[in-house]
Amino acid sequence: MLALSASCVVAEDVTGTVIGIDLGTTYSCVGVMKNGKVEILTNDQGNRITPSYVGWDENGERLVGDAAKNQATLYPEQTVFDVKRLIGRMFRDKSVQHDKKLVPYKIVSDGGKPAIEVNDKQYQPEEISAMILGEMKNIAEKFTSEKVEHAVVTVPAYFNDAQRKATKDAGTIAGLNVLRIINEPTAAAIAYGLDKQRSGDTGESIILVFDLGGGTFDVTLLTIDNGVFEVMATNGNTHLGGEDFDQRVMEFLIRKFKKKTGKDMSKDKRSLQKLRRECERVKRQLSQDMSAKVEIDNLFDGEDFVETLTRARFEELNMDLFKKTLTPVKKVLKDGGVETDEVNEIVLVGGSTRIPKVRELIKEMFGKDPNTGINPDEAVAYGAAVQGGILGGEGDNPNSEVKDLLLLDVTPLSLGTEVHGGGFDVLIKRNTVIPTKMSKDYTTVQNNQPSIRCTVYEGERAQAVKNHLLGEFSLDLAPAPRGVPRIILTFEIDANGILKVTGEDTGKGTKKVITVSKGTGRLSEEEIQKMQDEAEQYAEEDRMFREKSEAKQELEKFVYSTLTTIQDENVKTKLGDAVNDVEEALREAGEWLEDNDDAQAEDIIAKRKEVEQIIHPIMGSMYGGRGSSGDDEDLDDEEEEEL
Repeated sequence: MLALSASCVVAEDVTGTVIGIDLGTTYSCVGVMKNGKVEILTNDQGNRITPSYVGWDENGERLVGDAAKNQATLYPEQTVFDVKRLIGRMFRDKSVQHDKKLVPYKIVSDGGKPAIEVNDKQYQPEEISAMILGEMKNIAEKFTSEKVEHAVVTVPAYFNDAQRKATKDAGTIAGLNVLRIINEPTAAAIAYGLDKQRSGDTGESIILVFDLGGGTFDVTLLTIDNGVFEVMATNGNTHLGGEDFDQRVMEFLIRKFKKKTGKDMSKDKRSLQKLRRECERVKRQLSQDMSAKVEIDNLFDGEDFVETLTRARFEELNMDLFKKTLTPVKKVLKDGGVETDEVNEIVLVGGSTRIPKVRELIKEMFGKDPNTGINPDEAVAYGAAVQGGILGGEGDNPNSEVKDLLLLDVTPLSLGTEVHGGGFDVLIKRNTVIPTKMSKDYTTVQNNQPSIRCTVYEGERAQAVKNHLLGEFSLDLAPAPRGVPRIILTFEIDANGILKVTGEDTGKGTKKVITVSKGTGRLSEEEIQKMQDEAEQYAEEDRMFREKSEAKQELEKFVYSTLTTIQDENVKTKLGDAVNDVEEALREAGEWLEDNDDAQAEDIIAKRKEVEQIIHPIMGSMYGGRGSSGDDEDLDDEEEEEL
């Protein structure tokens, strides 16, 4: 099994400190491991978490973190936040179009990708993220009093290749060598596991990490046994979190304000920013108190606004979103083959898990209280710092608590290619441990085929086009009869979860390599959910399609291989006039396939048996009766799939 361990992941040529960064939607956090201990670092305001805000003041000076957030109400169009929801996406994505209407700054299209426009200058999401990562780098350099060049950065488990690559690019822009991109819930599990290890509990346990942050949601099922962390399954939603809860409250208060004053403030960016900040404060207070007072002086058009919001009303406004978090939980339990009563601990990560109703729903589902022993704001950065320490050589320290750490992560969706007949041929199955590498042989369906189209899909449906196309390329081939070329497709996922696909024609020696992050863009929230639901809903339809596709290919191969056999002059001589009967039966079978596209698997299988009953006795007579049972060695099916 491929894995990351303390003994095998120490990066080559790494000198100096390797920091761990939780690059969050609303807040970011940085940690460092020194002498076997992790420190979560404070910024210049004395806070251990830093707002993921970037802004420009009236003089055009750039501000990052608390300073940027503090000026957001004064300069809403010049203050950028929630950029994690844009990174690695396409401008046309539904989520981008949805967020575009909610944020005060401009989001425009730049070559089909979203860009942020401030003071007539455009910034890519990677650039804004790089500014936040740069601030984390500065905080670490002040603490260590040395130049920091290397980092481990975390991302949601359900980030796809494009988003992971974009996050890594942001690190490069910030002057950081991102040694690893690791999943947030996996990082949190490391923090939890080490906490258990310190308490002397090293036995095997199944834990579920429930990570609900400001903008993203992940749930991961893991086993921990004597410092070995193995991910069993992962699921989530890259567009669900505290920001969505704030938005529901904002919409409610906007209606209240209009009812009280008769004035509509929904288009005023400065007023909305004031309200957004107050809604975040009130949400936090309601995690402690049963009610909270909203008080904003001169909210809009000279009007003050005072309103009391109860916890019950807050829960009512967001109940559908809270319940939405339970669907991925059910999916990982099903994928991991685990019942709720078999889960030893539910570990809460992310600031939004402080919401009492969220905790209550989890308790109802599992019949026990979730674990609140680790700091939900800092756990992810803590785990990233541990991984950074291992990469920097901390695992070699005999006194280090990470010397025996082993981390086994997985890929969240199946990956494969389209084969002849439209089927989805999986090379890497969902929940396969990464890093991983899988190769498979393919061949052609036409004589002298000049090229072959190689596609890369992710999903769980049997029919390729019903999955999500990540990328494709064309590979030139050496002229050859059908079935002769040998094309090797290799899917390789690195330790960062980024996929590389290689196609090679062994005959011509041509090779093409693509990194899938340059594909067609990521899935929207709705598409991810739809893909998961459809895989279950259409399981029977997929089974029938798979059986039909396989039966059709078997008949086509039988027809082609037999035709090829009887073209041989020695075979023709042995068969004599009977060769005409064989050719007629094969021709008729080929025409039947073309005319009966809607035939089901059992019809195609029956047709093949009918043709075999005609041909096998004839061909068998050529070998002294051998072959009449249908097991003629010369008619064996080819091993390669047809692209």
